Amino acid sequence: MENRNKIVIGSRGSKLALIQANWVKSQLEKANKEIEFIIEIIKTTGDKITDVPLSKIGNIGLFTKELENALLDKKVDLVVHSAKDVPTEIPDHLEIGAVTKREDPHDVLISRGNVSLKDLPKDAKLGTSSLRRRSQVLAVRPDLEIVDLRGNLDTRLNKLDSGELDAILVARAGLIRLGLADKASEIIPYDIMLPAVSQGALCIEIREIDKKVKNLIRSLIDYNSMFEIKAERALLARLQGGCQIPIGAHAEVIYPSNLKMEAVVCSLDGTTVIRDTVDGKVDDFSTMGIELANKLLGRGGYKILEDIRANLGQE
Repeated sequence: MENRNKIVIGSRGSKLALIQANWVKSQLEKANKEIEFIIEIIKTTGDKITDVPLSKIGNIGLFTKELENALLDKKVDLVVHSAKDVPTEIPDHLEIGAVTKREDPHDVLISRGNVSLKDLPKDAKLGTSSLRRRSQVLAVRPDLEIVDLRGNLDTRLNKLDSGELDAILVARAGLIRLGLADKASEIIPYDIMLPAVSQGALCIEIREIDKKVKNLIRSLIDYNSMFEIKAERALLARLQGGCQIPIGAHAEVIYPSNLKMEAVVCSLDGTTVIRDTVDGKVDDFSTMGIELANKLLGRGGYKILEDIRANLGQE
């Protein structure tokens, strides 16, 4: 950018994305009062196509590509992503400069009548756009009718209120950031549903050579969250999965320097669930992610993922 006393933050335009970008903006303003920070809204492919299931329109950079292009073109100085949307391959000349403190990664159920997943009526209609959520919920409630559901949270809640759906599944982190945590009927435990890779965290992406911005965002780094997200992303990279493949994972730093990680690969109908764990040292985060991925692949995950890619036309 021309004016080095002004820093432009790129963000998607959704209510949640802007809450996240404004939080980053406020943190940076507190520490850098001499710099003006502004937010530039950029519409991504995933924002433009709202009437087609995400799994049908591909999975590489749906919510990040246009933001990254703006960064490369120096139209913005940094971009704020939901970490789960960021592909494992970052474009040349860009890097993830910071991972902020992770919010609760759990998924939650919001239901009519405030009932739990196990107490939903037989054949109830449950809305989700996520193949990961779909496959894991069908593993425990194969009777449910899964309805593809996209749109912002208000749109999803309206379909619940109108009686079109009996329940929806969403990320708890988003509800918390929107101030709607009390909407959850149930926090789904990890033994039933593992979250998306990096769910709950924010990634700040920057240009590799931009030392000024790199220094500005350093104070936002949460190192435990960074190790967790890097371990999960290493697993995802090995599995060659995207955000629309039913892979769940959760890594957690155990004080002071250990890391435990659990992951799952599921068939689309939930009839086959392959789950495994690894434990190790924080410094071995990448090795651990690859090791866990290899365990899943060796136990039948490779066949499941190949079948899913063929079914979705992603080969």
